[in-house]
Amino acid sequence: MKLHDIMPAPGARKRKKRKGQGPGAGQGKTAGRGQKGQASRSGGVKNGYFEGGQMPLVRKLPFARGVNFNNPYKIVYVPINVSTLAERFEANAEVTPEALVALGLTHKSDSHVAILGDGDLEVPLKVTAHKFSASAKEKIEKAGGSVTKLEVKRGGYRVS
Repeated sequence: MKLHDIMPAPGARKRKKRKGQGPGAGQGKTAGRGQKGQASRSGGVKNGYFEGGQMPLVRKLPFARGVNFNNPYKIVYVPINVSTLAERFEANAEVTPEALVALGLTHKSDSHVAILGDGDLEVPLKVTAHKFSASAKEKIEKAGGSVTKLEVKRGGYRVS
C-alpha cells in the first residue's frame, strides 16, 4: 500500500449540497431560505440579541457587571484525600505542604492544601494543612495521628 492508494471508506465522504442551482437540484429557486422576508435576502439574518432596532436588553443592563471580576482575596485550595496520604507516607511521618510538594502532590509550597476524608487511613500521621474536612480530621485522629491547621497571613504561615 502506498500513500496514493489510501482512500476513505465508501460513503464516508458526502458531496456538498449545491443550493440554488435550479429546480431539478431539489434545493433550487429559494435555496432552502423560504419565501420573502429578511431571512431570505442576502446579508439578512441578524445576530442573536437583535430586537428589531429596539435597544437590546443586553445593552439596557449595566455594562459588564461582575463579568470580568477577579477576587484578589480568593483562596484556591489543592484537595488531597486521606487515602493519598495513607499510600504515600509511612507511620508517624510529618505531612506538611512542603512534604506534599516534594512528593509531587502539589505544585508550589505556597499553595493552600485542603485534606479531604475520602478513603481509609490506618497509620498515624502528623498532618499540617490549611483546611480539613470533618471526616478527614476524624479519620486522622482515629488512626492515632494529629491535626495542625495553618492560617494564611501576608508574609508566610502562622500556626493557629
